[in-house]
Amino acid sequence: MTNPEIDFNKMDGLIPGIVQDARTGEVLMLGFLNETSYAMSLQSGYVTFWSRTRQKLWMKGESSGNRLRIVTAATDCDNDAIVFQVEVEGDGLVCHEGTVSCFTKAIPVAEAENAEVANAR
Repeated sequence: MTNPEIDFNKMDGLIPGIVQDARTGEVLMLGFLNETSYAMSLQSGYVTFWSRTRQKLWMKGESSGNRLRIVTAATDCDNDAIVFQVEVEGDGLVCHEGTVSCFTKAIPVAEAENAEVANAR
């Protein structure tokens, strides 16, 4: 099996990397990878991102101990995004705010039935 050719050109050299718990399926976080961090992730077996704010590579959990050990990795149909299924090492709190997942802030969404009625007007 050969690695698919990842398309880093669409987003100025970056691709989104979705991190999902391999056991529960819960989405834990989203980060961005460049070609170097992608290669490091595959080589080390731990998710490594490119920090857009700090402009540097960072292995998730290198300071907190909550490293993301890759169980599987897959690209989407366009080869411009990756899903990593991982086992979280450490205490399992992936988010820097002290939660398991970074996705904790609910956004109210209209029910589908009400949205259809509103769109018909």
